[in-house]
Amino acid sequence: MPEGHSLHRLARQIDDVFGGQEVRISSPQGRFSVDAERIDGEQLDQAFAKGKQLFCRFSNDLYLRVHLGLYGAFSFGGDSHFVGASSIGAPRKIGEKEVSGDDAPVDYAGPPEPVGAVRARIVSEHGWADLRGPTACEVLDFDQVQIQLSKLGPDPLERAALDFQSSRTQVSSDAPQAALEAGYKEFRRNLARTKTAIGTTLMNQSVISGVGNIYRAEALFRNRISPELPANQLSAQKSKRLWLDIVSVMEDGVRDGKIITTFPEDRQEGLPVWPDNAYYVYQRQGMSCRRCSGQISMTEVAARKLYWCPKCQKLPRQKDK
Repeated sequence: MPEGHSLHRLARQIDDVFGGQEVRISSPQGRFSVDAERIDGEQLDQAFAKGKQLFCRFSNDLYLRVHLGLYGAFSFGGDSHFVGASSIGAPRKIGEKEVSGDDAPVDYAGPPEPVGAVRARIVSEHGWADLRGPTACEVLDFDQVQIQLSKLGPDPLERAALDFQSSRTQVSSDAPQAALEAGYKEFRRNLARTKTAIGTTLMNQSVISGVGNIYRAEALFRNRISPELPANQLSAQKSKRLWLDIVSVMEDGVRDGKIITTFPEDRQEGLPVWPDNAYYVYQRQGMSCRRCSGQISMTEVAARKLYWCPKCQKLPRQKDK
C-alpha cells in the first residue's frame, strides 16, 4: 500500500497539473459516474493529503476523496506543459517515472482512450490523470471531509506540506515549526492512551497517519525500539526522537519519490542505494543486520509482516522511564 509520502507527492502533482483550472471529471468504468457529475466542469482549487488519503477541493465547495489502498494508482500525461511522474501509487510494478515536456506527444489532442478499469478521469487543457483500483473514491461536502480528517492522527508530513504551500501562497513562516510541535504533542498523547505494542500502534492511522509497513519497521530499527514494547511505556524523550525521525525519513520520501532509510556508512559497497541498500530490516528476514552480527526476523502481526533485529531492538527488562 502506498505510504504517506506518495500521497503528498500525488497532491503536489495534482496541484501542478490541475490547480486553478476548470477540469472535466468522468468515470470511464462507470462506478464513479454519479459523483463525477457533481464536480465535472468545476475549478480544482487545491489538492492536499493527510496520511494515506488524498483530498481535492473544487470551486463548488465539494471535495474528491481518494484512498488508494493496496491496488489504487494514478497515471498521468499531457502536452509540453506537463512535468511530473507518469504514475503514483500501486501496484509497485508501475512505480514512478519522471517525465517532462520533452516526452509529450508532438501532436497532443487530449488524453488517450481509457485502458482497463478507470474509476475516475481528470482532464484539463494541458494534462490528464486516470485513477484505477482505489479503495475509496467519493465526493464529499465540507462537513463530511471534517469527519474523515478527525479520524486521522497527526501527519508527520504536515510541515512539508506547509513549506510547499508557503512557496505559492501566504503562509506564516512559523506555521511549519508549529505544526511539527503540535503533531508531536498529539502523537505523544495518543501513545500514552494505549498499552498496545508500538509495532502495532504505529500502523494505527488514528494514532499517526501515513506510516505504513516500511516506515514502521525502519523507524523502530533506527531508534532501537523493540516492536513489542507497549506504546505507553515509551518515554517522552524516545517518543520525541521517534516522531522527529519519522518526519525526517518521510520528508526524504517526498523529495526522492522512494523510501530510503539507511545511512551511507551502513550500506554494502558495490551495490546501488536503491533498492539493494535502501532498508535496514524491511523484507530482509534471514539476512545479517547492517549494524550487528544478528539476523533479521519477521513475523505476522495484525495480518501484516513485521521486520526487526532482535539484537538491536531488545525489549527492555524494566519499564522505559
